[in-house]
Amino acid sequence: MSANAPDKPGTPGKDTAPPLPEPLRVPVADSHTHLDMQSDTVEEALAKAASVGVTTVVQVGCDLAGSRWAAETAAAHDAVHATVALHPNEAPRIVHGDPDGWSRQGAREPGGDAALDEALAEIDRLAALPQVKGVGETGLDYFRTGPEGKEAQERSFRAHIEIAKRHGKALVIHDRDAHADVLRILKEEGAPERTVFHCYSGDAEMAEICAAAGYFMSFAGNVTFKNARNLRDALAVAPPDLLLVETDAPFLTPVPHRGRPNAPYLVPVTVRAMAAVRGVDEDTLAAALGANTARAFGY
Repeated sequence: MSANAPDKPGTPGKDTAPPLPEPLRVPVADSHTHLDMQSDTVEEALAKAASVGVTTVVQVGCDLAGSRWAAETAAAHDAVHATVALHPNEAPRIVHGDPDGWSRQGAREPGGDAALDEALAEIDRLAALPQVKGVGETGLDYFRTGPEGKEAQERSFRAHIEIAKRHGKALVIHDRDAHADVLRILKEEGAPERTVFHCYSGDAEMAEICAAAGYFMSFAGNVTFKNARNLRDALAVAPPDLLLVETDAPFLTPVPHRGRPNAPYLVPVTVRAMAAVRGVDEDTLAAALGANTARAFGY
């Protein structure tokens, strides 16, 4: 059977794009997406998103090539804002030649600390551009990178925090299986005025810690997953003025389309799920999400 064949007769295959959802009445932003990893052109992706009320997207860089592309794309499209960074798994890859790092460019020879410094200098240069509204996604990832990569990740994270503060840009955090260390380093370094936990993955207790610190919490399609009770509990207690919504597309497609390609036009599915958890109508939540995203990224 073809890898693209439907799982059951009459059902769409996993590579089939989900249908357009009912449009939102109040526009929102996709606060974290990867247009460079999606099958549609930028123009197609933006048109589909706008047709359902997703009028702004934040294009996120994860390595040097992706960060340059994000900046160029944001400069060419008013509906796109950019962030630039080395993903946490990219830092040890640069230093050690880690084959399990983030980069899509294939394995590379170890570059050492000097190579990481050089890459960070390029992120610093890109962060100064006006269309770049954030530094990220940066942080810590203990799921994909083992103990030997922690030092490089932490050094990179601290450098990104400094870059974000110096340029007055938002800090976009990737935190996977590393909650305590991420919160510790933010406290030690002093978090930027605007700090966003992308694809929030903590529980309700951590949400209260983030709220006390004024950190934004961005929820993705995985808040709809059956086993994501901790995310829904966190969403229920997070202050409404610190909530964002994202796709992290092409990843984390919300139920009922889980397993199929994600894209910014599916934000309404997650917004409606979030509204149900919060017990508010979707227009009220959408208005807050739109305002919060503009405030978080300063556009």
